[in-house]
Amino acid sequence: MNKENYRPRVADAVLEKKLKTSAAVVVQGPKWCGKTTTSEQFANSILYMADPETLKKNLLLAENDVKALLQGETPHLIDEWQEAPQLWDAIRFEADHRQGMGQFILTGSAVPVETDKMRHSGTGRFSWLTMRTMSLWESGESNGNISLEALFGQPDSIFSDASLNLYDMAFLICRGGWPTSLFMEKGDALEPVFSYYEAVTGIDISRVDNTLRDEARAKRLMRSLARHQGTQVPNTTIRDDMKVNDTDSLTEDTVASYINALKKIFVVEDMEAWNPNLRSKSAIRTSDTRYFTDPSIAVAALGIGPKDLANDLNTMGLLFETLAVRDLRVYADALNGKVYHFRDKNGLECDAVVHLRNGHYGLIEIKLGGEKLIEEGAASLNRLETKIDTDKMFAPSFKMVLTAVGNMAYRRKDGVFVVPIGTLKQ
Repeated sequence: MNKENYRPRVADAVLEKKLKTSAAVVVQGPKWCGKTTTSEQFANSILYMADPETLKKNLLLAENDVKALLQGETPHLIDEWQEAPQLWDAIRFEADHRQGMGQFILTGSAVPVETDKMRHSGTGRFSWLTMRTMSLWESGESNGNISLEALFGQPDSIFSDASLNLYDMAFLICRGGWPTSLFMEKGDALEPVFSYYEAVTGIDISRVDNTLRDEARAKRLMRSLARHQGTQVPNTTIRDDMKVNDTDSLTEDTVASYINALKKIFVVEDMEAWNPNLRSKSAIRTSDTRYFTDPSIAVAALGIGPKDLANDLNTMGLLFETLAVRDLRVYADALNGKVYHFRDKNGLECDAVVHLRNGHYGLIEIKLGGEKLIEEGAASLNRLETKIDTDKMFAPSFKMVLTAVGNMAYRRKDGVFVVPIGTLKQ
């Protein structure tokens, strides 16, 4: 394990806390996002289940002497634990008898196939941490002068210079937050996600549940999802997109099966709807919003690059929203929060609502930038605020227009914060 060159992650503090309050922590998330590297910083012994040199032996031990795999100084890291799902109950049993916190860290980039080998839910012993690709603060592109946590303190004013321009943002969307890309030359850094995309569509989407899936069909699905980032498009629409180059036998159930497989390997992470108490009886739309876990996955599915994005601001706006949601999710996790979206039957919407465990929340509109779009976003936030019944829930802690570009972060006269994403941190 390499602790000297480790780039700190927001998840570090979350994992440290969970190890103090749980016997075992399950660290899950997409391949290549840094789960193992982060977990190695906290482990005092490590078992790499999928190591080709020891995989066969490890699987035999899992079947015949599973307790042998649990030996080691704690916290004991078991990497890619889902290769042997029977580890789950063995760890639960061992944790009960050791009676201590921080015994095990389990990392995995997929939901186990053979869940029938897991007889216990793990309630009371296990906690979960979902890691994502690196936020702009973690990768060093955000100066971090504006803290999301501090915004919940309702500051009277904020200020920070911002330096990222449109072309910078186009590159960051295309590169994504993959840790290995950070250490590459700028041109080379755009390539790893295309390898990731080929692995997902050609291998991982079938391996996740041992169901053979067609690679070409998987690519058409991901291309459709890429075009619908940040929308509540139903599976029927995605099926219709795919049928242009598919067969008439393609069903909605097949589409759902492919999407669920992508969720199990953490390629897709849709966003749930927020349900506030409203003064009016306006119906709230509850469909999930479609997002990839990293904007570069959409870039790979579409086969485009930074110049293409810079010349197509509509597409860039959709994919920037995916990047912004990724960063907000990373930061919200550190604050015991979750990110939702809001939309009512009349079309009033809010791109992101960061809702904390204590009931406080912030309303966020995500825009590329420019005065017109900022005005539209602020007006939407102010309209939504008037509809919330503050006799039954808190008033919003803050309203923010989160932009891709802009010269500075500041507070408007109407109280709305305008924050370029290159200034934000948790």
